[in-house]
Amino acid sequence: MANVKELLRTEANGSISFGDYSLEAKTKLADFKFQDSVYKVKTFKEITRLEKNGGVVYESVPGSAVHDFRETERQLVFQVEAADDIHITLELEPEKEYKVFIDDTNIGKMKSSLGGKIDFSIEMNEGETVKVDVIKL
Repeated sequence: MANVKELLRTEANGSISFGDYSLEAKTKLADFKFQDSVYKVKTFKEITRLEKNGGVVYESVPGSAVHDFRETERQLVFQVEAADDIHITLELEPEKEYKVFIDDTNIGKMKSSLGGKIDFSIEMNEGETVKVDVIKL
């Protein structure tokens, strides 16, 4: 996989891909319409942030490239690539419990905050891609 040079794009399977951690300067793309929602992405080597209808959906520090990002009522799944270890924050439903899998390994249950956020870190090697699967319990 590779960085998303368009910054944000739709995929044939009904998902979106976004982010370019190779950029030296912060780059933004706003007003991207997909499935009745409006997305905005900010990305560069230090951070990647995806917003949907004005609210944060995904954020990684440092930046990342995210592929095949799909949301349903009970699940959020995507593949992420980065140059180094990353810290990810997802905004989900407030005060709900989620089970998080990294490359099909259960890393445990997490309860989202009052604001709906969960966060976790992933140890990565440059160019490595890992699958993240978050399931609402």
